[in-house]
Amino acid sequence: MRHRIGVKALKIASPLLAAAAIAAPSLAVADDAAPAQRPAIQSNRWAEDWSVLADPRLRTEPFDSLKYIPLWASDPKSYVSLGATFRQRYESNDAAAFGTAGTRSDSYFIQRLQVHADVHFDENWRAFVQLEDDRAFDKNVITPVDQDRADLRLAFLEYTKTFADGTLKARVGRQDFLFDLQRFVSSRDGPNVRQSFDAIWGDWESGAWRFIGFVSRPVQYFDNRPFDDISNDNFRFSTLRIERKVLGNNELSGYYSLYERRGATYLDARGNEQRHVLDIRFAGKALQFDWDLEAMGQAGEVGASTARAWAVGARAGYTLTTAWQPRLGLQFDAASGDEHRGDGVLGTFNPLFPNGYYFTLAGYTGYANLVHLKPSITLSPAARLKLMAAVGLQWRATTQDAIYVQPNVAVAGTAGVGSAWTGSYQQLRLDYAFDAHLSGAIEAVHFEVGDTILRAGGRSSDYLGAQLQYGW
Repeated sequence: MRHRIGVKALKIASPLLAAAAIAAPSLAVADDAAPAQRPAIQSNRWAEDWSVLADPRLRTEPFDSLKYIPLWASDPKSYVSLGATFRQRYESNDAAAFGTAGTRSDSYFIQRLQVHADVHFDENWRAFVQLEDDRAFDKNVITPVDQDRADLRLAFLEYTKTFADGTLKARVGRQDFLFDLQRFVSSRDGPNVRQSFDAIWGDWESGAWRFIGFVSRPVQYFDNRPFDDISNDNFRFSTLRIERKVLGNNELSGYYSLYERRGATYLDARGNEQRHVLDIRFAGKALQFDWDLEAMGQAGEVGASTARAWAVGARAGYTLTTAWQPRLGLQFDAASGDEHRGDGVLGTFNPLFPNGYYFTLAGYTGYANLVHLKPSITLSPAARLKLMAAVGLQWRATTQDAIYVQPNVAVAGTAGVGSAWTGSYQQLRLDYAFDAHLSGAIEAVHFEVGDTILRAGGRSSDYLGAQLQYGW
């Protein structure tokens, strides 16, 4: 995933245009080029490049003096940039986990506050630090993804060097990373507490090629006292990845990962887990069509059992060139389950580090023992407004394994009984960008469960979420 800031060149064609620029200082241009564009606020704030504010013509907003604080007057690439993100979300869920395990109707607020400092010593070296405070108000059951008060989210040192034939980047420290649509490796932006990794990362970009490698320890979250999150050798995740631009600007990628975790627990296996992961993905656009296809295979051990699992995911759409630009979408996902209990082979797919909103924000079902089909339509009635409506149909890949809720928690009483049908849901979502800093979203989901969940003591579920997010 590349984060680049384009620069527009505008030649001064006549003395008249130059005179107009002088008459209107706010629109003044240099002798041979217009100012670069301000960067967009991103969910991963470390990906922003505020060095463009070295040009005073772009300092047009309050507190821009804190977005670009020069370190050395002779080097515009040496600066400190401060920033913050605040997200507030109201959620109402009348049957979390389908009302099983004693869960009851719940309405609450979750709040995320992030502040960061991005220090560029020169064009090669930088340090990035981000603090995060996550709180859940009036929530019946608070989990590690709901609340983590006053802790260190990111703190890394980065080196970047451009050579004649490519660019080298290396980072060490606490960081986050995500791949593609975040089906399996994500920064977990859906829930309140995002996922970080203590890692050593390196990548090389040359033309249409990119090579990535990292070793990491996923951060484990606690809420006993400030700054108590840790990582240790009980949990490790390492990856080698290759990306290539093909057939124009389309993306072909593949990676190998080693996932290691002590004390893993599944319905049919428990003990130390080691999975070798192979993933391949092809995504792109052609005319009005877009697509994203991904497949993953897993092999390894969990305790005394052999692990063999797989998953596939596909999204495709066609955007009409009419009013409101309707996009007709179709999504298909499938992930293996454990077909034979007690045979020493674990077939339950491990979704690794999924993003909570890949299916819906409600997070009713996880990416394990699953077959999922979802047609949708997305409309853009205005430039900053998007409306999406979808219907999801879900089955189990095998009735011998359980129905799973996010991230991969088995619903008690569903393994080995009932039919393959899990249920269906309807989803409505509205996204609106008020301006470059403030955005809002509303999402409603109704999940109509099948007989298997009903017989396990569950019930149909309704979710409503509404959020505002401000980034500076």
